[in-house]
Amino acid sequence: MNIVLSRDSQVRIMENTVANAEKYFGQFCALMASYARKTAKLRDKSDLLVKQLIDYANTENPELRSTMKNFAEELAKVQDYRQAEVERLETKVVEPLKRYGVQLKQTQAESNVHKVSVDASRTTQQLKETIDEFQKQKLKDVQKIFSDFVTIEMVFHAKALEVYSSAFQKLDDYDFERDMEDFRAKIQIASGNFDARPVSTTNPSSTLPWSASSQSVRSTLQRQEDSEEDSEENVLQDVSNPEYAQIRR
Repeated sequence: MNIVLSRDSQVRIMENTVANAEKYFGQFCALMASYARKTAKLRDKSDLLVKQLIDYANTENPELRSTMKNFAEELAKVQDYRQAEVERLETKVVEPLKRYGVQLKQTQAESNVHKVSVDASRTTQQLKETIDEFQKQKLKDVQKIFSDFVTIEMVFHAKALEVYSSAFQKLDDYDFERDMEDFRAKIQIASGNFDARPVSTTNPSSTLPWSASSQSVRSTLQRQEDSEEDSEENVLQDVSNPEYAQIRR
């Protein structure tokens, strides 16, 4: 009788352990998958912001045009890091959690086999071994999965902070007085005062650093063309601005 009670208790422990893992790992998997998707959507929205900044820059005077394009380039770099963040989340967090569904089914199957065994003493030992191995692996996996999650987030935010700092500096270095001089000179020319100093062209210049088409901007904006998740991204599919089209290529 005591053997039967002990065996039943062990079976209940096994079933509860598996049931809890199935419940919480399933929830973790759903939440982390949603987390990765929302991060990808944030990346896509940021890509749209980069595109709009470039379009706006092309309408402004030389100093602000250069500043805004350099600023957009920094934001594009952040989105490259965010893309890497999404890929790593899917590989190191979401996929391991998905695999737990298969592992749990295998463990449940083993438990059922042990429960129908006619050899009580042998079943009890096998249950001990099965639950011990499952619990050990589960604890290691929990530690690794969430350690990877935190590491991925730390790397992204460290890189993002570095790039955002550079972006802030580019905005802080903007010399608006030079643009105001150009603007006032343009007004004077329009009013017939041709003695004013020449106005710098506001058309995109091939000598600007941006004309080299930063790899970060190119790779970031290319993702907009490939994405079908958000209808707003269709705006990027028909870009008439020649400079922006060149950057996308």
